[in-house]
Amino acid sequence: MNRSTVDASPRTSPKKSSPPSVNGHPVQASLAKKSHTDRSETERPLAETTKKARGPLRRSVGLALSSIGPTLVLIGFAAVFYYGHHNDWRIPKFAALTGDVEPVVDDWCEEHAVPESICVECDPTLMPKEQDYGWCSDHGVHNCVLDHPDVAQLKRLPSQGELAADLQRAARALAIAPRKENNSGCKIYQTRIQFASIEAVMQAGVDVELVERHPIVESIVGNGEIVYDPTRQAKLASRVPGSVWRVFKNVGDKVSEGEVLAVVDAVGVGELKTSLLRSLAEENLQQQNVSRLTAARSAIAGARVLDAEAALAKARADVLSAEQSLRNLGLPVDVKRLRGMDEQWVLDELRFIGIPSSIRSQLDAQSATANLLPIASPMDGIVIERTVTPSEVVDPSRMLFQIGDTRQMWLQLSVPLENMNQIAIGQRIRFTPDGSRQVVEGVLDWIDTSADQDTRMLEVRAVLANDGGRLRNETFGMGEIILREEADAIVIPTGASHWEGCCQVVFVRDKDYFSGPDSYKLFHVRSVRLGAQNGDVTEVISGVLPGEVIATAGSDVLKAQLLKNNLGAGCDCVAE
Repeated sequence: MNRSTVDASPRTSPKKSSPPSVNGHPVQASLAKKSHTDRSETERPLAETTKKARGPLRRSVGLALSSIGPTLVLIGFAAVFYYGHHNDWRIPKFAALTGDVEPVVDDWCEEHAVPESICVECDPTLMPKEQDYGWCSDHGVHNCVLDHPDVAQLKRLPSQGELAADLQRAARALAIAPRKENNSGCKIYQTRIQFASIEAVMQAGVDVELVERHPIVESIVGNGEIVYDPTRQAKLASRVPGSVWRVFKNVGDKVSEGEVLAVVDAVGVGELKTSLLRSLAEENLQQQNVSRLTAARSAIAGARVLDAEAALAKARADVLSAEQSLRNLGLPVDVKRLRGMDEQWVLDELRFIGIPSSIRSQLDAQSATANLLPIASPMDGIVIERTVTPSEVVDPSRMLFQIGDTRQMWLQLSVPLENMNQIAIGQRIRFTPDGSRQVVEGVLDWIDTSADQDTRMLEVRAVLANDGGRLRNETFGMGEIILREEADAIVIPTGASHWEGCCQVVFVRDKDYFSGPDSYKLFHVRSVRLGAQNGDVTEVISGVLPGEVIATAGSDVLKAQLLKNNLGAGCDCVAE
């Protein structure tokens, strides 16, 4: 028998399970199975109940434990960001971490934005304020530098002569026009604006410029128009009806006084010449009659002499009437020269009376008409307008020529009515025509006595010289009445001053600004009175002196600091 077979038999033979027993006695299988089933059914609800009770709590605890890590990481990042933000992202030294470093003292004046240790406003003993002279009623500023030049931030004070000239300029400026006034109760001028360093001034964008001298012109500006001088114009017409025989001048031609422009053939002129000729002949006859009767006075009745003398007087009156009628037509008749002359000579003389020799040479003395009436210019000038051509029928109601002397023109200017008290006869006027750089000057010679009811403007007039003939009629432009001219006025850049509520102020740099590295970087608040403005410069009547340095560009920063420093100070001067 093979051993492997014998050994394998016991291992592979199935082992029969013994039946359940109780106290050693066998128990039936069905009863044991039933007992096991009843115990399983009793324990299952208890396990399910325990599982249901422990599920949400276990999940909550598990969720909490799983979120501890990310929460700690977020808290760590927040701490790093907070520390970096408050320490300019600089890693502290080991001494600071161990507590061996001394605590930092807070040396900063929040109110004046400088280190408190150098704040001259908080500690005036660091830089005592200069003497306060208060309000100047003459010039309307505080601490007037014209009366008290020691207030000025200058190394060298102006001479007495310079101060005297500035005082006179200020008086003229205040007398010529009303100026914007400062409030006498304002205390803002006592404030000083301080910076921590020159770099702080540069970072704030503050720029400075010198107070200088510059020519200033103060004027009243208004719209104007150039027109012909009506007193130097003439509109010519024929004084009797007729037809135009010849025309010698055209528009734009220059003419002289007495020069013939045209000739009119008028029947009435011939009738007047005939009447004069007849009256001269009658006068001559009556003169001879009176002479003959006077010589025979002893042999004749006195009544005949008286009748002859009366007839002679009537003949002379007729001569005078005819002469005057011809003179009224512009014909220069010389009766004294005509008396006693031959009748044919007198006829030839009257035929071409008033006609220039240059025109007579073109006429036939035998056949030419005696009705010719010359139209002559009454002045030197140019032909502005011509409305006639040869052969036209004309009468006294029709204008033939307009002559004007353009060597002198009028400027009519409209100025605001509120400036009426500032203008006067004799003031100079400058006028710039539209589209031209030419500036012409004249003298104010008339001021209207009433204002325009629609525009409420006041009309004034000036006479302009026009020798070169460059001015044109009905030219519009801008004119200005010169009120005052100053060659050496004190000026500052326009926009460098500020209205802070009740005073016009500028910021004057301290004279010791660059005295040393430790010198205080100060700007003094100075009230000023402004005058005329000419483009990019503005006149200062009083408040600063030439040579002082003031803030210009970026001075709004100083104004903002000024208002911040005085916020809540209780100054009620604005209401005044």
